[in-house]
Amino acid sequence: MNAEFIAMLDYLERERGIKREILLEAVSNALLSASKKSVGASRDVRIDINPKSGEIRALANLVVVDHVANPQDEIELSKARKIKPDTNIGDTVEVEVTPKNFGRIAAQTAKQAMMQRIRQVEKEMIYEEFKDRAGEIVSGTVRRFERSDVILDLGKFEAIMPQRERVVVEDYNVGDRLRAYVVAVENGVRGPEIIVSRSHPNFVRRLFELEVSEIADGTVDIRGIAREAGYRTKIAVWSANEKVDPVGA
Repeated sequence: MNAEFIAMLDYLERERGIKREILLEAVSNALLSASKKSVGASRDVRIDINPKSGEIRALANLVVVDHVANPQDEIELSKARKIKPDTNIGDTVEVEVTPKNFGRIAAQTAKQAMMQRIRQVEKEMIYEEFKDRAGEIVSGTVRRFERSDVILDLGKFEAIMPQRERVVVEDYNVGDRLRAYVVAVENGVRGPEIIVSRSHPNFVRRLFELEVSEIADGTVDIRGIAREAGYRTKIAVWSANEKVDPVGA
């Protein structure tokens, strides 16, 4: 378990860009819940994970007493002083209470916790990267269809083009390369969703800004767009430089 656990931490940190501390925290929280089923739900327990060796221990705080009445929460003074020589009655001492069968449970729990945390972190990464990108043009490949929605592969992320954002006369096939306009980035219950469009009027605006240098540098300004996606588009333009014909540009 230990060597495999450390190898998985190294891989996820290196290949997925997820910090080891984040994964260790997720595993520790999951193991804490799992351990309390064996050591007692009411005990003051914490999980200690050695980040180098992968050793996992369950530790409980016990109150030092003369005579133990409640073994779940108390420890005799003589035993406590073997752990902490200067301890006295009424002090608390941290004692290892790792269950005997904890290795198998820990392996399963750690893997599940890491996978769950990875999914959560990746969703957070998607939202952080795209939350300020509404209004941009992105390029992607048609990956699949979900009902009438087109799912675009943007590389590390996926975007959704709902039916309402499609161009009526366009047909899409898996593997097609498309450019689309980012309408919104929504952080929903199931995680962030990147909503893109090929029918939005600003899709045309952004394309012209990318392709026409006079529009990109502000010499020519797009004052208005009237679009029937797939049929006709009318653009009103204005030039800040009388020597530049806005229509010709």
